[in-house]
Amino acid sequence: MPSKPAQSDKPARSGSTPSPRLAVRKTYKLYIGGAFPRSESGRSYPVTDPAGQLLAHAAQASRKDLRDAVTAARKAFAGWSGATAYNRGQVLYRIAEMLEGRREQFIAEVAAAEGCGPDAAEAQVDAAIDRWVWYAGWSDKYAQVVGGANPVAGPYFNFSLPEPSGVVAIIAPQESSLLGFVSVVAPALTTGNTVVVLASQDRPLPAVSLSEALATSDLPGGVLNLLTGSAAELAPWLASHRDVDCLDLTGIAPADRVPLAQAAADNVKRVLAPATLDLDAEPGMSRLAAFVETKTVWHPLGV
Repeated sequence: MPSKPAQSDKPARSGSTPSPRLAVRKTYKLYIGGAFPRSESGRSYPVTDPAGQLLAHAAQASRKDLRDAVTAARKAFAGWSGATAYNRGQVLYRIAEMLEGRREQFIAEVAAAEGCGPDAAEAQVDAAIDRWVWYAGWSDKYAQVVGGANPVAGPYFNFSLPEPSGVVAIIAPQESSLLGFVSVVAPALTTGNTVVVLASQDRPLPAVSLSEALATSDLPGGVLNLLTGSAAELAPWLASHRDVDCLDLTGIAPADRVPLAQAAADNVKRVLAPATLDLDAEPGMSRLAAFVETKTVWHPLGV
């Protein structure tokens, strides 16, 4: 048997040094209809940490991007609202699973965006994951709480059922990059609405990373559409868009809400403008009931 040739230990090429890698600089995209387009305007803006250090660039959405997002949300509404509550709960729980798997990434992004320590960022990410689980659990139960059978005087059976309103436009909280975002988006999705959300203008990156997780979850494209950019520029167009059914002004300062509420009144939108958003408190049912319509059914007895 021929002997096995000995392996030669080739010395590294003399004088060769590893070439430095080029930096892969990222511009965070929009999330519309399940895709990640750049703004059709070609605009982007720098996102910095609280100390002024550049973190990345984010797309600066335009009115055309906004209209595209509303169109995508309307198109997805029939499928999402028509899904069973149990199925919606499964999908929302899947989002919690996705965040849990990328937990370290979100801790680092929240810490960079908000300039907080790792412990504070970890607490926020854990609370955001728990919030998805909370709303996933309520998906097939809230109707029993906010709806029910009504006592009537007559030979009728009468009951009330909550139904999703349609497309909800949300201006997310400006200070909380992830937990605040999840706290306003999750309840609207739980009740079967589709969403167009404008992320925090100065701290949008964790929300965009969340959308990247959503794209690989079971959430159908178009159910959640995310815009980044100027709230002052985009909020008036969200408020006056006639194919938007509800408006959440949580991320708008109270002094700036009146003209937006007046614009929303043009097509009788539901408007939610809470005085505060306590992110440390239990979420409760108020946001689940904010964007649903109550359908009351009368059914004769003995027929």
